Amino acid sequence: MYVYDKAHELAKALAESPEFKALKAAKGKIDSDLKAKEMLNDFKRKQFELHNLQLMGQKIDDQKVSQMQGLYQVLMMNPDIAEYLGAEIKFSQIFSDIYKIIGEAVEIDLDFMK
Repeated sequence: MYVYDKAHELAKALAESPEFKALKAAKGKIDSDLKAKEMLNDFKRKQFELHNLQLMGQKIDDQKVSQMQGLYQVLMMNPDIAEYLGAEIKFSQIFSDIYKIIGEAVEIDLDFMK
């Protein structure tokens, strides 16, 4: 059970991190603003769809890329959404770093992530 104990310690450390607290606070602001929440969810849904198309090997046309960039610029004009997206990036970087550390420790081949 030692490994699971350490996993719980890591989870607790993540939950107590300033990055997660900032993300949680920013999400609270978004959740209290229905319009901002709908805009963000629409953006994330479109982002997810494009990512899936890329994973399936489909080329994303320039018009869709331009659309997403325009939508992102509009979203960034909302300070609460900009704060949330910034906090999400910071927290995601921590997650990515942890995944890399664990992968290297147990010699998981992560070359595909380059």
